[in-house]
Amino acid sequence: MTTKVVATNRKAYHEYSFQDTFEAGLVLRGTEIKSIRGGRVSLQEGYVLFENGEAWLVNVHIAPYEPASRENHDPKRKRKLLLHRREIDRLSARVQEKGLTVIPLRLYLKDGRAKLEIGLGRGKKQYDKRETIARRDSERQVQRAIKERE
Repeated sequence: MTTKVVATNRKAYHEYSFQDTFEAGLVLRGTEIKSIRGGRVSLQEGYVLFENGEAWLVNVHIAPYEPASRENHDPKRKRKLLLHRREIDRLSARVQEKGLTVIPLRLYLKDGRAKLEIGLGRGKKQYDKRETIARRDSERQVQRAIKERE
């Protein structure tokens, strides 16, 4: 089983604190998977929307595949996520009742198929972000000190 990470959403870890993660498949067009294999994806403003018992990936930019010319896809179209019914129901209920959001974390190819890791998270407050940055800086300083001793 081989996996190749195509895109990660590093900004999401700064903006949200995540409680749970899920793996979802994607319904894609031919030009989209070719563009994904080329690594031309941006997950920055993406989020997951629940409509009529289905999960949709919104606002994720998959660049047009140049050799396709007029047969290309819309770069920001809504894409259906493939999840189990229980997962969709549980996620949509938690999003509605607790004010959580579902954000794409990373897109990867697993055995030739595009998979998306999504996270259920709550937006961080400004003081939480500063605390995270301070903790990361202190950990770096400790690691540097350990390295210098060795």
